[in-house]
Amino acid sequence: MPGPVKRRYDTTRRSEAAARTRVAILDAARQLFTERGYAATPMTAIAGRAGVALDTVYASVGRKPQLARLLIETAISGTGQAVPAEQRDYVRATQAAPDAATKIDIYAKAVAAIAPRLAPVLSIIQQAAPAEPELATLWEQIAERRAANMRLFVADLAAVSPLRLDLDEAADIVWATNATELYQLLTGQRGWTPQRYERFLADTWRRLLLPG
Repeated sequence: MPGPVKRRYDTTRRSEAAARTRVAILDAARQLFTERGYAATPMTAIAGRAGVALDTVYASVGRKPQLARLLIETAISGTGQAVPAEQRDYVRATQAAPDAATKIDIYAKAVAAIAPRLAPVLSIIQQAAPAEPELATLWEQIAERRAANMRLFVADLAAVSPLRLDLDEAADIVWATNATELYQLLTGQRGWTPQRYERFLADTWRRLLLPG
């Protein structure tokens, strides 16, 4: 009996250690990308800042473009790993809400919580993309995935309420207004709080998407 118990224990400890290592690498990459920029940050610097070997960085998160993708995914999930959209708590809560106004409130709150984490990462990727073909592709993929997810969101609204616009136009409005660029403008340059941004999103979507 002691044998299997020990193996389970060792597996758990290894998993926890691997998770801590990944978080350290992600934190180091985020800091260095912010300080130096994406192109000027070698993987060796990330390994050094994280306190791990270079081979450990590659084994844990992959190559530099894969690391950039993981930074985006973890900023969205708020955890140390990527979480598919359909498995995120706020997506499930939005889908389970009984009316369109409540769905909008839940989603606006989620966007306002994600934006402070996601905006700096996306800004780094956007600035580096013109000179980095793999990052340019990543940027396009993220934009298209956002557009597809916004289409799912407004379709969910339409399932419980008539909309003032067709689905494509409604999705484009949500896509544009929840972009991190707008969040950065309002909070970074106009001094808005995330809470005010959340209220703005919810109010804007109700006014533009739902019947009066």
